[in-house]
Amino acid sequence: MRMSPKSTSIGLLFLMAPLVALAQAAPQDDTLVGAALRSRPAYDGSDSQRTDVIPVLRFYGKPWFARTTQGMLEGGARWALAPGVDAGVQLAYEEGRKTSESPLLTSMGLADVDPGVSLGAHVEWDFKIGPAPVSLLGRVRQHTDSDRGGQADLRLNVGLLARRGLLVGAFAQATWASSKSVESFYAVTNASSGLLHTSLGLLGSYDLSRHWMAVAGVQARRLHGDAAGSPITESDSGYSVNVGLAYRM
Repeated sequence: MRMSPKSTSIGLLFLMAPLVALAQAAPQDDTLVGAALRSRPAYDGSDSQRTDVIPVLRFYGKPWFARTTQGMLEGGARWALAPGVDAGVQLAYEEGRKTSESPLLTSMGLADVDPGVSLGAHVEWDFKIGPAPVSLLGRVRQHTDSDRGGQADLRLNVGLLARRGLLVGAFAQATWASSKSVESFYAVTNASSGLLHTSLGLLGSYDLSRHWMAVAGVQARRLHGDAAGSPITESDSGYSVNVGLAYRM
């Protein structure tokens, strides 16, 4: 079943409610290690909701880094180009698609799409608008399996609140995909490259002690283009929520 534009907008507003706004956000010089329980669609476009455990990770060294705080598990090296501007290269974990998690995929007899790794590069600009911290990330990545194609992301993070151990921020992200990326994941032929999905979400954390913090996140995502019209797409909109703990070093 596809969601109407009106119901999608209502869903996005609900997901942006401050009452659920606890997610990964911390000063960049802090190292975080932890785990979170996540509720998410079986795959983007699925009506089936599943639960799994995901890592919470944030480490910035010189030049090495590893993080989950920019929408995916990635790590590599980065260097300062100018005050507030960094560029780097990264390896990233690319999620797959399990047939057993979706009644639709099972009925169609489609094979699994295995998780994998991509290689890419990024540029990130950290600045402020008034007192609010802002970061703008541009990232490109090519799957190591050439049949899986490549993707590019543009992500904006904005800090909203920092008070008594509570940090809250919001993000918006757009992801573009090559024709191979769309074809391999969404079981379509002669797909066009272009905008794959857009996402909105809230981020935050709450200090439980000097070293421990509660973390969580909420995200709404909408598919576009040939992915939205794929025979395996039951809904062009979906959401994910995660809640967990992280240790701050």
